[in-house]
Amino acid sequence: MFRTPIKTALAATLFLSAPSGPVAADNLGAALLGGIVGGAIVNEVNRNKKRRTVSQGYSATRAHNRETQASLNYFGFPAGTPDGVMGRRSRTAISQYQVHMGFPATGQLTAYERDFLVSSYNRAQIGGPQVIKAMQGPNGVRGLLHTWRDEAAGVRSASTGYAGLPIEVSDAVDEIAASAEPSAEQLLQRSGFMQLADINGDGKNDYLIDTSVSGSSFWCGASHCSVMVFASTPQGYQRNDFMARGVTTASFSCHQGVCRMNDTMQASGQVAGQAVPAAPAPATPPAASQQGGTVMASAGGQALGAIPTFNAPSQAAQTASLASHCSKVSLLTNSNGGYMTVSTMTDPDLALGEQFCIARSYAMNSGEAIVATLTNVTSAQVDSQCDSFAPAIQPFLARLDSDNSQAVMADVQKFVLQSNMSIDQLANTAAVCMFSGYRRDKLDIAMGSALIMVAIGKRPYAELIGHHMSQGFGAAKSVPAAQDWYAVAVTALENGAEAVFSPGQPERAGLIKAAAAQLGGSGQLQPVPASGAAAALPTFSNN
Repeated sequence: MFRTPIKTALAATLFLSAPSGPVAADNLGAALLGGIVGGAIVNEVNRNKKRRTVSQGYSATRAHNRETQASLNYFGFPAGTPDGVMGRRSRTAISQYQVHMGFPATGQLTAYERDFLVSSYNRAQIGGPQVIKAMQGPNGVRGLLHTWRDEAAGVRSASTGYAGLPIEVSDAVDEIAASAEPSAEQLLQRSGFMQLADINGDGKNDYLIDTSVSGSSFWCGASHCSVMVFASTPQGYQRNDFMARGVTTASFSCHQGVCRMNDTMQASGQVAGQAVPAAPAPATPPAASQQGGTVMASAGGQALGAIPTFNAPSQAAQTASLASHCSKVSLLTNSNGGYMTVSTMTDPDLALGEQFCIARSYAMNSGEAIVATLTNVTSAQVDSQCDSFAPAIQPFLARLDSDNSQAVMADVQKFVLQSNMSIDQLANTAAVCMFSGYRRDKLDIAMGSALIMVAIGKRPYAELIGHHMSQGFGAAKSVPAAQDWYAVAVTALENGAEAVFSPGQPERAGLIKAAAAQLGGSGQLQPVPASGAAAALPTFSNN
């Protein structure tokens, strides 16, 4: 059905994107995603294979150890290559971690010490302002371990606030709580109190606090309440105060630390007051500082004038940044005391959201590790080559909400069989482009790469397609389609396939199965048959 146009698009991609010069020149015909990525990767992979012994079969213990070693390395305790063998170097790294945390330096991790280390690593991969700020601090990412240890003990650190919020935002929460009956922790749980988005476009989350849901009249006038927008800057977060109602993060535009309300808010009468600089705390209730009919705007001190009607788009979640969404999920997870399990799951959508962000982090780490070995390819070249992949895979993505997983997988398999690439090339190229897509929030590239992984026999990657369909990121939200793809991944894992995301979490497949079943209210996730449309195709292997 798609063979002729896909071949044409692929040929055009190879011709237009092939680099000049010696980089990967001998591998252009084998590159599915463009001239550079496939050829360069296969060279590096072949070199790496000569330098290391490939483990035969899947070992749960070694996967468990690799996860520990990767976590130690991330936080600056050098355990060496994560090979799953806990040798002298790994034991030394464990001792360093234990000393840093104030644990007995035995070189052997207790269950609690390991769980805290690995869960902190997974949480750090989700990102967010707390991680970014820690990276800029004197202790780097190691500082997160002390911060999250203190949070778990109910101690608020000097550099971060509630639920990992920036200190400036946390101080504002304290300020509001001082004039309202709910505690700061209770305010953070209230729907609409805090909203997150990258408003100033610098790649970091910015924060909006709406005091109208605090229950305190101190922050509200006759018809409007104080709204605080915190924009990220290299020096921290800058606060901008407004008087408004019914606003979202889309109602504001920020340049660096200075924010203004968008002109589309005028006619609705959703704003009142006059431009004034933000203050650490109001000397009088906000109602006293209103001046009828004018606009209270940002710390920049510019009057906003008349503002027309604003209507928030109904599908805002569909176009939102997945990276920003994962930062928000991280906040909720921390507020709830940790990731949901099968026994503690109360919200299947949030449980799947947590696992989506974990899977995204693992996918990014795998691709990033390969990119780090490429000496002749720049990050910009990789991104460019992965971008050229999108048109070729788009026909398959367009079928996700109309065709079942078996039909889509069968046609993607036919597609990859025409690529003239080896399984190793396909797997490593897809891993690199998955990293590139998720890193830049180009979700069509990430999803297309996941489809390639599934098509070459790595069925657990079907979980990513399920997440995109259930959460509505990069695809139309569809519970039946999401359940179909979740079933592909869960069935493969239950039949002994190697886990590709969080292998140290043994009950993860059961959690996804239970949560996915509850999405549709059916109570049961239907297994994928062992035979089907793709049965006639060969079984692919990485061996």
